Amino acid sequence: MDSTRRTLLKASLLLPLAALLPMSLLSAVAWGQAKPAGLQTLALAIHSEGGPHRVDAEVAETIAQRQRGLMERESMPESNGMLFRFQSEQSANNAFWMYRTLIPLDIAFIDANGQIVAINTMPPCESSEPSRCPSYPAGAAYYSALEVNGGYFAERGIKVGDCVSIPDDAGFCQPAP
Repeated sequence: MDSTRRTLLKASLLLPLAALLPMSLLSAVAWGQAKPAGLQTLALAIHSEGGPHRVDAEVAETIAQRQRGLMERESMPESNGMLFRFQSEQSANNAFWMYRTLIPLDIAFIDANGQIVAINTMPPCESSEPSRCPSYPAGAAYYSALEVNGGYFAERGIKVGDCVSIPDDAGFCQPAP
């Protein structure tokens, strides 16, 4: 077989595969599920009167990851979220905002013991100017914050005093009486 025929044969075999690649990339972006590389995912359990609720959370630990958060995502699966972890206790005045965030979110602020100390609902900011987007302070000191789809906490009866644990790492916690 001469080199021209060999080249044509290889091209005819690879062409269908190459055609599929852009579609798989487009479908990931179209569903809003393209997450930044390098984010760890943890399985969390939220313990409430209604029983434990599992959330698969991407973990934002660096300043850059926390600044990006869930910006520009068009959707998020129902049982997913993002956990923002901090090295030290954050002030009750520290706030989150929704600039360039396209989906409504609930946020639970969590203390060092895993107790939810505050919950806010945050609608998307429709302004293209960051200064026109409201901020949502915790109102209580916290060590981490968990963002999930808007309405998630209310639909499951999750409230302040309930707790969040990482079963694979730290075992389980119980909601406050």
